[in-house]
Amino acid sequence: MSELVKISQLTPRSRNVNLVAKVVSKAPEKIVSSQYDQKEHRLSEALIADETGAINLVLWDERIDYVKEGSTIKVTNGFIKLFKGRMQLNLGRYGSIEEVEVVIKEVNIDNNLSENPQPSMGFGRRPQKRFRRR
Repeated sequence: MSELVKISQLTPRSRNVNLVAKVVSKAPEKIVSSQYDQKEHRLSEALIADETGAINLVLWDERIDYVKEGSTIKVTNGFIKLFKGRMQLNLGRYGSIEEVEVVIKEVNIDNNLSENPQPSMGFGRRPQKRFRRR
C-alpha cells in the first residue's frame, strides 16, 4: 500500500488515493439510472475532512451503508474525478473503504476542495478542423 495523503494534497489528477478522514456529513441517498448498465443504483455523497481540508466522497449502492456520520474512515485506492468542474473522491471498482479506530480531533471544512471549481484541463470538445477550398 502506498502512503497516506492529506486532503489538501489532492489534485484533479490524483489517483491511487489512500487517506484517513472523518465523516462530517452524509447526504440522503438518491436512486439514479446508470448510463453504463441501464440499472437503477443508490447514490449518496459524504463530506469527509481531515485537519487540512474537506472533499465529497461519492458512495454507490452498498458502500453507502459503510459510512456513518461522525466515524473515521480509511479510503484505499480512490481517485479524483471532476464532476461539473468540482473535485470528488471516488472509489470506483478497485477502491475500498473501511471504518478505523483513529481519532481526528479537528477537521478543516473551510478548505472544501469540492466547492472550488477547477480550471478546465483541456479535455472536452476539440476545435473543428477547417478545410480550405481548392
